[in-house]
Amino acid sequence: MTTATFVDIILAILLPPLGVFLRFGCEIEFWICLLLTLFGYLPGILYAIYVITK
Repeated sequence: MTTATFVDIILAILLPPLGVFLRFGCEIEFWICLLLTLFGYLPGILYAIYVITK
């Protein structure tokens, strides 16, 4: 795991859509994460960490 991945994971825990946005930009992963975060904070975090680490 690189330092950038570690920083992305920390951002994904604090603000899930931001962590995904910094990794993928404004692609479908960002919109899914934003939608999940709006439905519930925990699903947004879980999805963000999954997408960043896969």
